[in-house]
Amino acid sequence: MDKLVDTDQGPNPVDRHVGLRIRMRRKELGISQEKLAESIGLTFQQVQKYERATNRVSASKLWETARALSTGIAYFYEGLSDAVEAPGSNLPRASMQDFLMTPEGIELAAIFPKIPRGKVRRRVLDLVRAMAGEPDLPET
Repeated sequence: MDKLVDTDQGPNPVDRHVGLRIRMRRKELGISQEKLAESIGLTFQQVQKYERATNRVSASKLWETARALSTGIAYFYEGLSDAVEAPGSNLPRASMQDFLMTPEGIELAAIFPKIPRGKVRRRVLDLVRAMAGEPDLPET
């Protein structure tokens, strides 16, 4: 069937990524799960399952979702890596996705790019790194 959760391993990383991108785009546009579900002919519970990667999104529903969210299908695969871990990071990809699926992660991902000055973004990042106890990286 289209159930994805393997009790030993959890959802497929690709399906987690697609679900995260659906949620991020929906939140970015300010669309509720109910409204998205209605526009693609599903229940909001099914949209929740897609976003959590409990169920896999079929090709036709992904196409409908892209149209409802005013984006292309490629959007849902942007940033996807074949690696389980993000390059150069000690944080597994699943942990980053878990964070990005929280209200704080979504808000941070939406607002951080709106900081117009790169130097200010760097200082905010330095502050977060210090609060997390991470070592400073040399400026590039």
